Amino acid sequence: MNGTSFGRLEGALKAAELRQGVVANNIANVDTPNFKRSEVLFEELLSQEMGGQTVLQGKRTNEGHIPIGRTSGIVPTAQTQTDNLSEMNNNENNVDIDREMSLLAKNQLSYNFYIQQINHDVKMMKTAIEGR
Repeated sequence: MNGTSFGRLEGALKAAELRQGVVANNIANVDTPNFKRSEVLFEELLSQEMGGQTVLQGKRTNEGHIPIGRTSGIVPTAQTQTDNLSEMNNNENNVDIDREMSLLAKNQLSYNFYIQQINHDVKMMKTAIEGR
């Protein structure tokens, strides 16, 4: 459970939770004058951290060991970014309700997938521990 892939899943789940709140806030302010929509960046940051490819990484059990592969193994934290450049309405609001609703649906599917994957990993770990 302390592995890098589980950490990535945990980070993706936290990003999906944050994205749910951000998109809900955007939808709630669809008619608010001068409101600027926000979005959550995680997948882009994770892709940059991974370098777009899977790299073999060794586990160091002693500080004297030579590191193999990437030494960071850090899962980035999701970041919220506000779009101040675009405008959708005459009141300088830039929330497109159709886009936000599709992002909400996409995020719900992603969240469900992450939960299913975590449940599967926990179930496999439990099976391995119990020896069945």
